[in-house]
Amino acid sequence: MQSVLVLGAAGRIGRAVAEAFRDAGWRVKGQVRPGGAGRLGAGIEPVEANGADAEALARAGADVDVVFHGLNPIYTRWKQDMTPLADAAIAAAAANRALLLLPGNVYNFGARMPERLTPDAPFRPTTSKGRLRVKLEDRIAAAAQRKGFKIGVLRAGDFFGGAGPGSWFDLVLAKDLAKDRFTRPAPPGLIHAWAYVPDLAAAFVRLAEARDRLGTVERFHFTGHAVTMEDMAAAVEAAVGRPLEVKALPWGMLRLVAVFMPMMRALLEMKYLWDVPHRLVDDRLEAFTGPLPATPLNRAVAEALAAMTVD
Repeated sequence: MQSVLVLGAAGRIGRAVAEAFRDAGWRVKGQVRPGGAGRLGAGIEPVEANGADAEALARAGADVDVVFHGLNPIYTRWKQDMTPLADAAIAAAAANRALLLLPGNVYNFGARMPERLTPDAPFRPTTSKGRLRVKLEDRIAAAAQRKGFKIGVLRAGDFFGGAGPGSWFDLVLAKDLAKDRFTRPAPPGLIHAWAYVPDLAAAFVRLAEARDRLGTVERFHFTGHAVTMEDMAAAVEAAVGRPLEVKALPWGMLRLVAVFMPMMRALLEMKYLWDVPHRLVDDRLEAFTGPLPATPLNRAVAEALAAMTVD
């Protein structure tokens, strides 16, 4: 039986990936913080360990074919925590020369990114977080070449859907639906990249199944949904069955609050993502994976809202 160790298995993307591997017939180990085993889905073997504990994760990775790095520190702790978490993931993958799967984002490309983002688009980060993400990928890629394991980066847009809060979709766009209000962080007509988490999780499974054909360092883009705020608002209205008032996110007010809130300052640094149109494209991914799930926007949004209600 094929086996995978999912780091951060209780998080939004980690939980979805762990359950997708389980449903595909894999043996799944799920890393959670000590005491967190109860947060795992049925059929997932708990690995209770700190995410930066390289020795513990190396032991857990000693008998697996794939490691998924789903650990991501909170925005205000990226500089301090990203490298220790990456090094622990490296240790887990190196233990059995497993494929290390890494969810990537568009921060690497910076505020001058082209609208059409291909896997070979140059990294030109313009923020501290973008520079940290580039360093993360470079660090893991260098370790893969040095230690003999493979890394597969699958870059995606903003998450929506899946269990748990913490995305722009639930914290901003859909936050005030009880007041019949949809909040848009981007101006009308601007294309923004989104990733429906269940589809993305399925793509990671398919990429893992193609691991024997991958090179040492591979970067792919998950197309997902490239849509405007009007598209998103229409999909939400269709799901809730009533018209909504569309309001712009008050960025100016957030700047005032950011003086006192480090988390808000960290979010404002990335505001350009809502000002610069972008979409992820990749003609190569499905050559490895075969056709991938692509849930239509209206259905994906309806399921994402239903998941919010359950949570």
